[in-house]
Amino acid sequence: GPEIMEATKGVIQTLCEKCGFQIELKDALIGGAAIDAVQDPFPEETLNQCQASDSVLLACIGGYKWDTNPRELRPETGLLKMRKQMGLFANLRPAKVLSQLVDASTLKREVVEGVDVMVVRELTGDVYFGEPKGIDEIDGQRVGY
Repeated sequence: GPEIMEATKGVIQTLCEKCGFQIELKDALIGGAAIDAVQDPFPEETLNQCQASDSVLLACIGGYKWDTNPRELRPETGLLKMRKQMGLFANLRPAKVLSQLVDASTLKREVVEGVDVMVVRELTGDVYFGEPKGIDEIDGQRVGY
């Protein structure tokens, strides 16, 4: 969460200094921090700031602290709201195994050595926002479709 973002902002600042460019960073509330501060996992002010920005840098937004909250006050609800309201389509998840870390893996060397892939994770389909067509009971179990 915040500690990861602070470290990331430090790296960005160092890159800016070394490479001679500027990035303006502004903080905004989302997830657990937003729930604690304003009782909303994705406040309108945050949406407005995101929409006015060229990009959004996001770290961890939740934790066990909010697991028992009602659905509308859980950090992941803020993330889903952000995705929907901003029309975000996908996450890019790079996976690359550094040669120095091959032997630290629980997988065999021949499985992980040289791995360098990009996983594109779709964010807006039915799993996230689909409306159920119905729920039936089959063999004593509820089944949704």
